[in-house]
Amino acid sequence: MRRSSRFSIGAAAFGLFVLSPALAQDASLPDGPSTQGNVSVTVYNGGTSLVQDIRRLAIASGTSRIEFPDVSAQIQPETVSFSAEGATIVEQNFDYDLLTPGKLMEKAVGETITLIRTNPATGAETRERAKVLSVNQGVVVQIGNRIEVLRDDGLPVRAVFDKVPENLRARPTLSITVDSQRAGQRDAAIRYLTGGLGWSADYVALFDEAKGSIDVQGWVTLSNSSGTTYRNADTLLVAGNPQGASGFGNRRGNIRSAGTETANRERLGDYYLYPVGRTTIADRQTKQINFLDVQGVPAMRAYEYRVGWLASMSEPQSADTVVKFSSSKSGGLGDALPAGAVRFYQRDQRGSPQFIGENSIGHTPMGSALALKTGEAFDVKVKSIVVERKRLSSSKWQTSMRYELTNARDGAVTIDLMQSGLDFGWTDTRIVTESQKSERRNSDAVVWAVNVPANGSAEVTATFETRY
Repeated sequence: MRRSSRFSIGAAAFGLFVLSPALAQDASLPDGPSTQGNVSVTVYNGGTSLVQDIRRLAIASGTSRIEFPDVSAQIQPETVSFSAEGATIVEQNFDYDLLTPGKLMEKAVGETITLIRTNPATGAETRERAKVLSVNQGVVVQIGNRIEVLRDDGLPVRAVFDKVPENLRARPTLSITVDSQRAGQRDAAIRYLTGGLGWSADYVALFDEAKGSIDVQGWVTLSNSSGTTYRNADTLLVAGNPQGASGFGNRRGNIRSAGTETANRERLGDYYLYPVGRTTIADRQTKQINFLDVQGVPAMRAYEYRVGWLASMSEPQSADTVVKFSSSKSGGLGDALPAGAVRFYQRDQRGSPQFIGENSIGHTPMGSALALKTGEAFDVKVKSIVVERKRLSSSKWQTSMRYELTNARDGAVTIDLMQSGLDFGWTDTRIVTESQKSERRNSDAVVWAVNVPANGSAEVTATFETRY
């Protein structure tokens, strides 16, 4: 479609994009009003979203083409469905070649444009007609009998175009060819999956070690990089990862025991739903919405250290600092927790909250016991030593280990000391002797809960027997 008004851009850098007042009011251009109708957006954790848009359109009788501007620039065309009373779809196309200064110059190859140069000293303008020959690694034009390269040297040069190429769109546009039994106004609905929209949960936890509690706020962080703004969209967030939608998945190692309580939230199959309501999700925008605010949840600091199989250390290593709490209804957060990052703060002696570490969780059912590492302890150390390793037979080995634990804090601490690597699939490793009773956490690891006195040390010894 030919336009009588002209476009002007900085020719060398493609940086200046000027619209005439008439075109700036055109609804098909980025600054014009949205053509979306009643929009609903369902956003999943992994960046895949479902958009449903119902528009009131005049549809002609017989075969005609309907255009849907303002769809997502990351639409998955193969997922589009269309419905309108008395109309059937014949063909659909997604036009994603968007109008930009660079694209406008590329489409002008072989065409004639106007170059406007401004004298920096006098401000006088001169105009020349130029044929665009190439835009590969720069713009090459022919002016009369000479060939010129437009350089990005900061000199005031503008390129003016006579028209907008028909195959360039100011907005991402879905065009659908339909066969209608009648003419008239009616609702036309499109539904599609798109990338570029995503959400995650972010948690802020204020830890009070003296009281043995945490205050937790949960925020939904919703982001939009799909290339389109969704105005006044009925927004629904889904906590879960449908097949084909990547996401946080399971953050292994942070759930000590999975909960068995049902949260008081809307569900869709095996997913929890978090309705946001009507809101505008602007392109390139990140917004946060509060969904959890709980005070005084029981919590405690703990220490853990995992020793790899046959790990003999030359020097002590710091134990992991862990915060333990629950998501249960009684004595916990009382909610199912969508996947996201948990950031911990603690007040210093002046009463100011200070950041002490962060970790992440997967989708966590209500009633779960959680242990999140926040960092490594300064004053609590562990050293493992292989004391002796000997062959008992062609298929049996015996390994003697010693674990030295030290505590420079002015209060006693308990360290959950884990020896892992007991099961490689083709081996069977068992404890023959140990200086204190361990707990077999799984086939691969045992754990000792070792009490280390204030400003003191403790020692654990164990002998393992391995069959190959």
